[in-house]
Amino acid sequence: MEVNLTRVDQDFHFAATGASGVEINIDGSPEIGGHNAGARPMELLLMGLGGCSAIDIIQILKKKRQQIDSFNINVKAERTPGEVPSLFKEIHIHFVLGGPLEEAKVQQAIQLSMDKYCSVAAILYKTATINYSFELIK
Repeated sequence: MEVNLTRVDQDFHFAATGASGVEINIDGSPEIGGHNAGARPMELLLMGLGGCSAIDIIQILKKKRQQIDSFNINVKAERTPGEVPSLFKEIHIHFVLGGPLEEAKVQQAIQLSMDKYCSVAAILYKTATINYSFELIK
């Protein structure tokens, strides 16, 4: 796996691309001189966690012949204040799935993703407690 970052301005804005060729903007906060022109690196980690788990869950539910009509994920995290580096200490992921889904199958898919398949979760478990919840909407 390889990614490339190109500096866009004289401050902290970078354009990053991976093998897919899709560009993602990264920037620092205005408090340190950034311009809100992209996601913060730690936000990207949380987005990666949500995306990684979503891909797993969708794959598992497809194998279980479950129809997903909608899927939203909210990821909240707390970092260790006053420490450098300021790592995540608590992460909570809330999954909201819609469709004619069986609750037990959704619960199993989420658990398999978070405890076995999601590589991003496996990395973050080394420094943070990760909890998750879900709800089904019709």
